[in-house]
Amino acid sequence: MIKHINTIQEFHEEIASGKVLVDFFATWCGPCRMLSPLVERLAEEHPDIKVLKVDTDQVPAAASEYQVYSIPTLVLIEEGKTIEQTAGYRPYDSLVRFCRL
Repeated sequence: MIKHINTIQEFHEEIASGKVLVDFFATWCGPCRMLSPLVERLAEEHPDIKVLKVDTDQVPAAASEYQVYSIPTLVLIEEGKTIEQTAGYRPYDSLVRFCRL
């Protein structure tokens, strides 16, 4: 399941535990729109990972905290610690490998 984050407080609560994939995006971003269905598919096929979508225009504090300079940016977090971060579109198989699934 995908959860859309609306506040920095909600963001911090959600990343505190478990394995989390954060998709930093913007509604006007073409590559973000291309990546979105793949992130949705990953969430459906791998319910063991929490998937968060953070609109950088709506929650800029989260984007700033993770030094998101280009979008889409994906961040893999485990138990509140950043494991890996990457920017740009990636095909589904690469997304699965990025999440270490």
